[in-house]
Amino acid sequence: MTPKSLSVIAATAALALAATACGSAETGSDDTDAGVDGLTPVNVGVLPITAVAPIYLGVEQGIFEDHGIDLTIETGGGGATTVPRVVSGELDFAFGNVVSLMIAREQGLPLTMVANGMTTTGEADTDYSAIVVPEGSDIESAADLEGATVAIDNLRNIGDTSVRNSVRVAGGDPADIEFIELAFPDMPAALSNGQVDAAWVVEPFLTVALAQGATPVASNFAELHPELSIATYFTSDDLIASDPDTVDAFTEAMNESLQYATDNPDQTEDILTTYTEINPEIIPDLRWPLFPTEIDRDALQTVADLMVQDGIVDSQPDLDTLIR
Repeated sequence: MTPKSLSVIAATAALALAATACGSAETGSDDTDAGVDGLTPVNVGVLPITAVAPIYLGVEQGIFEDHGIDLTIETGGGGATTVPRVVSGELDFAFGNVVSLMIAREQGLPLTMVANGMTTTGEADTDYSAIVVPEGSDIESAADLEGATVAIDNLRNIGDTSVRNSVRVAGGDPADIEFIELAFPDMPAALSNGQVDAAWVVEPFLTVALAQGATPVASNFAELHPELSIATYFTSDDLIASDPDTVDAFTEAMNESLQYATDNPDQTEDILTTYTEINPEIIPDLRWPLFPTEIDRDALQTVADLMVQDGIVDSQPDLDTLIR
């Protein structure tokens, strides 16, 4: 691949998805008051990343309609913005990483996980997440990240928790890392220009960074747990209490969409072009997470233990109340 094509791919992925993250892309009906053809209007907030492909696929295949739901998808920020919107009822459901949801629950926010979002492949060479360093870096392993500046998308979430674990497992001191918040689309450039020593990157930006010469030094999710549920779809306890039938219908539709994505990988790749403007050249090179329908409780317990160890939470999260 030529330097020109690499720059086109990087620019296309970064600019298009950054624009998507700042704006609002919707799928579904604009009529959120009355529904369509007797369907229940439901809105869900997601991130503009490959991992949410199953929900878009579920809309395209009519799965949510089959379960009586007229789904509107809103693309925007991560848990920092979606958690309060779900709590307030502005969003019915949202996609969020498991650490942020455990923190929210410990803070007394009435949130519950209702469907899996994505799971690590458990394999360093195939997982959709990695800690990478720029070409020519002296950092050769996660242990060398001790004292380094590492980019993550948000503090106190699955990123810094899993990076610390990789450093600890490799024999380094995870307390001596400077984490800097950067949006995923900005990370490949931050690596190239020396703004950070390393970055935790997910797809499609992992492929962009690797194409620009970045080197993976750790597979942070796979090293944390081979069956780690990284993110889930969640809702408010108020909605569960007031409209359990809609919550059940969403969960069933989401599980069916996850299974459909698993069974139809080509269609899962193709759906990316409908909610992002990623250059199609990059799609065959992307690494994908797995989309099982079950949330692995043992894996989440491992994460919870690390959160207590790192002082992110004061006490063990109650997974029995967090997972429906």
